[in-house]
Parts: sequence; C-alpha cells; structure tokens
Amino acid sequence: MYVVDVNCDMGESFGNYKLGTDEEIFPYITSANIACGFHAGDPSVMRRTVESALRHGVGIGAHPGLQDLMGFGRREMQLSPQEAYDLVVYQIGALYGFVKAVGGKMQHVKPHGALYNMAAKSKDLSEAIAEAVYKVNPELILFGLAGSELVKAGKNIGLQTAEEVFADRTYQNDGSLTSRRLPDALITDDQQAVAQVIRMVKEKKVLSQQGVDVPIQADTICIHGDGLHALAFARLIRQQLEASGITVQAVRQ
Repeated sequence: MYVVDVNCDMGESFGNYKLGTDEEIFPYITSANIACGFHAGDPSVMRRTVESALRHGVGIGAHPGLQDLMGFGRREMQLSPQEAYDLVVYQIGALYGFVKAVGGKMQHVKPHGALYNMAAKSKDLSEAIAEAVYKVNPELILFGLAGSELVKAGKNIGLQTAEEVFADRTYQNDGSLTSRRLPDALITDDQQAVAQVIRMVKEKKVLSQQGVDVPIQADTICIHGDGLHALAFARLIRQQLEASGITVQAVRQ
C-alpha cells in the first residue's frame, strides 16, 4: 500500500486577505504550512488560514522563515544556531496561539525558503531548529528535505519526521534541489511533475538533472500554491495520485 501526504504553503499574504486560491486548494491537500509573519503573513491572515484549514480537516503546520519580507524569506542570511532556535520558537508560538484559540491542534513544523535550504545542509542549524521544535512540543512532526541534515537532526532528537519531496522542482545527484537561480530548477510541464512524484512514491527514486537515479523517501509532497496554474495542478496531482493507487492522507491521522 502506498501512502503519501500532500502539503502546500499557505497564508503567504498580508492585510485584507480573502484566502483566494488558498481556499480553493484546501480540498486537494492534506497538510498546510502556514506562514508565521516573518517572511509573509500577519495575525489576521494567520487566523483566517487556520480557520480554513480546520474547516477542511487539513493538518496544520507552522512555516517559520527568515525575517525578510522584501525577499520573501528566500535570501540567505547569516544567523547563529541560537538565533535560528529563537526565531523558530517565536514563530511556532505565534501560530500555536491561533490554533489553540479555535480549538485545533498543530501537526507539524516546516521551515520556509532559505532557512529550509540552509538547514538541509547545515548540521548546526538543523540541530538548533530540531531542538526548537522539540522544546515547544515533542509531538510535533518536523518536515524536511528527504535525506537532509534537518531530517537527521529531527530523528536524532526524538521527533517524528516527514521526508519531503517536491513536485515541481528538479534534483541533483546528491538529492538536493536544483538552485532556483538556475534556469532548469522548475518543472513547468504538469504531466512531467506528476510522473516524477508517482515514481518517487512508488519506486523511491528520482531522476537527477545529470541523468542519475537517486534514492529518495517520499513521506510528503510539496506543491506550490502561488503559481499561475496552482489550483489546476493541485487538482491534477490529487486525482493522479489516487488513480495510481496511492492513498493521500495527512502524516498524522
């Protein structure tokens, strides 16, 4: 039996936010990574996104990022492990307040953007993030790039982890994502993206940009909700996963 979670970054807006495409995507995902105000989001957006996730029965996760609104958290910044620990604890706490206020339960934590990519390679940074999650609540699940230092750190400290793969990104021989700075980082053909995901789930392999089959564990699939055809792709991948005999469900049932 093949089982996988489908997650999407949500609440990455500000001010008079009507949920828009987020609201339409919720029926096709099983976990939501909700921005906590540092790279995107604000208190009102966070509250409304949490409420929407609960209405749809979607697992709620904190999506902490670097404090860089202008760069949308995608620009690398120098920070110490202690600073990483502090900013993750702070952002988890912010979202936890809204989750608690509406009677919900937080399922997971997934770092955002540059913080996520830096942690994938840095042992010290990963350990600080994993410790922050563990200290806030050891029952939270830590999402990290499949095979990354972040996943290793989570397992070492005693957290449940979910190894994440990406539907619309290409991979390198070492299992890392192709840098967004390169022209071939994104997969723009929807059918190609779906085929890559199904192979990662069923065969536990992904074809790198160099033409090498790389072993990979796919516990959760990230789809992006900010693309031009995000809704159509969310619908397509959910349909194709289920048509391929893959059960789609949250990492914690």
